[in-house]
Amino acid sequence: MKKVQVKKINLSFKRIETKIDFVAEETPLHIFLNKIPYVSILCSPSQLKELVVGHLLSEGVLKSLKEIQRIQIDKDGNCLVKLTPSVDVEKRITSSQPFARLIVSACGSTDYWPLSKLMDRLSLPYSTSRSKVDAKIISESVKRLNTLNGVYRKTGGVHIAAIYSFKGELLVWAEDVGRHNAVDKIIGAVALNKIDFDKCFLASSGRLTGDIVLKAARMKIPIVASISAAIYSGIEVARLTRTTIISFVRGRRMNVLTHQDRILKTESM
Repeated sequence: MKKVQVKKINLSFKRIETKIDFVAEETPLHIFLNKIPYVSILCSPSQLKELVVGHLLSEGVLKSLKEIQRIQIDKDGNCLVKLTPSVDVEKRITSSQPFARLIVSACGSTDYWPLSKLMDRLSLPYSTSRSKVDAKIISESVKRLNTLNGVYRKTGGVHIAAIYSFKGELLVWAEDVGRHNAVDKIIGAVALNKIDFDKCFLASSGRLTGDIVLKAARMKIPIVASISAAIYSGIEVARLTRTTIISFVRGRRMNVLTHQDRILKTESM
């Protein structure tokens, strides 16, 4: 977060003020797997270790946290991930998603391929969770994103994501200029804290696209809820992976789009 001088114009009150305001920032993070260049991510400069771990797991590059021996990040944004000898790094990079080498904060990779073209190449997970969550808990948890005192509240220039228990307990949260990065950060935090993914749900401020839902599905997170809209690719992935996705969670309303049996009607509704 950076401070900048701005001229604030209020047309309603015909007022002009010069003030210091906060803006979000982004920096490049260059990830190397056993010294082999993997990807560069434009991201907010916080929770970088969580971002790296979450990205590698949610993109299917790594199968588990146990495949990582060491993570070293220097002040220039170079991140060296030392993997166990059993991992064929070049094969993992090639088979995961060979089209992305630069991930911009705006909306993922500049070489992004439509998910429909990749479906037959992806190993889609399948959620077997039978857990059910009260709709009121979903509503209150997503609403709570707006109250977390971070860059999101001060600048409005980042996305925020969080992981909650089925009882509505906030477990981890993260912010980033990119919605993919925010989700990767909380996935990394959950993995590093050894929390069971299938016993929690994900809440986000970003759109529910196919790649976002696939990240959650790969980690066996059964429910994904957002303040924003769902895109058809997100619905498509959710149906195939038996993931429950919920869009437009605002106030006392929400749209449960897939596998609706996991969301219970609140008695007070």
